[in-house]
Amino acid sequence: MPIKRITDEPAFVLHRYDWSESSLILEVFTRGFGRIALIARGAKKPSSSFRPILLPMQPLHLAFGGDAEIRNLKSAEWQGGHVMPTGDALLSGYYLNELLMRLLARDDAHPALFDAYAATVQLLASPHPSMLEVALRAFELRLLRDIGLLPDLNLQTATLMTLEPDTAYVLLPEAGLREAHDDDRASLNGAQWQALQAALDSTAPFTETMQACVNCLPELKNQLRGLLHHHCDVKVLKTRQMMMDLQAL
Repeated sequence: MPIKRITDEPAFVLHRYDWSESSLILEVFTRGFGRIALIARGAKKPSSSFRPILLPMQPLHLAFGGDAEIRNLKSAEWQGGHVMPTGDALLSGYYLNELLMRLLARDDAHPALFDAYAATVQLLASPHPSMLEVALRAFELRLLRDIGLLPDLNLQTATLMTLEPDTAYVLLPEAGLREAHDDDRASLNGAQWQALQAALDSTAPFTETMQACVNCLPELKNQLRGLLHHHCDVKVLKTRQMMMDLQAL
């Protein structure tokens, strides 16, 4: 069978590993094929055209081929549009990449999630730090929903009863949405959960999901952190631990 070659595929590099003295294995998030692995032969050579291009959080168009689990990178073109994030924004970008590496199966396309990722990393590079937390929460929601790990936010999970707008509810890793108890540290009311669900269901741009997160950021962060750590099977993600270590200096 002829080896299938893909060209002009929108993509971002999530992670890279040494493969030999001169080559790299890349974990790449593509719009049409999801997370895939590529061999970038000779990418570590000083003369390689890949060397200044294969960077995280940079929009690329890739050409690759092969029918093995790890395919061969043929070409890469930087699409421009924004510079590399710095400081907290850079760490936040690595945090997004860690989530995708841990939670996305290979060769499982999520075009809407790709678009949300592209919008988020562009915001990370913008001079608007106040939008950083909003973008992260909105992306976490989109990721969990698109890979099937987020329950319906219109209903109590166990009873399938509709949420009451003024009643507080919490999101638990193994129980879904339930009414909050007195000892629950953070919660959102039914109207807030339903607004988040409506934004996720909308065909409007990713900014609508961000808008739904604006008025509940601290509580939503707490709710989503427990769910993400549970499904990533960690107590603390590596990038989050790095953030805490730097803040403690």
